[in-house]
Amino acid sequence: MSANCCGGYGFDKKAELQSGRYRLILWLALIVNGGMFLVEIFAGLTAGSASLQADALDFLGDAGNYAISLFVLGMALRVRAKAALFKGLVMAVFGVWVIGTAIMHAISGTLPGAMTMGVVGTAALVANAAVFILLWSYRAGDSNMRSVWLCTRNDVLGNIAVLIAAAGVFGTGTGWPDFIVAAIMALLALQGAWVVISQALEEIREEDSRRPLPSSSS
Repeated sequence: MSANCCGGYGFDKKAELQSGRYRLILWLALIVNGGMFLVEIFAGLTAGSASLQADALDFLGDAGNYAISLFVLGMALRVRAKAALFKGLVMAVFGVWVIGTAIMHAISGTLPGAMTMGVVGTAALVANAAVFILLWSYRAGDSNMRSVWLCTRNDVLGNIAVLIAAAGVFGTGTGWPDFIVAAIMALLALQGAWVVISQALEEIREEDSRRPLPSSSS
């Protein structure tokens, strides 16, 4: 998921990373992911699909990662770490929300709209595939570039999982495929949030330890 594969700690000051083309790709990816979050969260709520809501969470995490990466580009490590900490906390909250939604639907026996899941899931797959292609030439760049590309690759796999859930709902006539896929995606988001939060706190502690102690006047 986005939280554990996108880095989220901002980008360094290397000239290649700050290239106009890469910035443009990040902006396009931000717009695509932000737009698909709105589409999927509306469709997920309308169709009663927990997996669509989980995938919407993934789009939100990606959009937040791209936005934070662009905003803190070139800033101090402490600023980037605090931004990552905020993103991790937000991801954790949404992860818990998706799990709660999946449990609620499972208890109530909600039957998601398989057709809506299929159509919106396909649109999400196309959107992520387009970003995947744009980032292809950066797949072997530095660790941050590679992490963004790997994140998009994993998003494509998540979209395929939603389509499998849609087929499962259609074939079984029950919502269990949707609930299971949503729970797996939410747990991965929570695990990713934990990684992001832990690393951000570690970076903040490291920065604090490097600060000189205030001198006491005699």
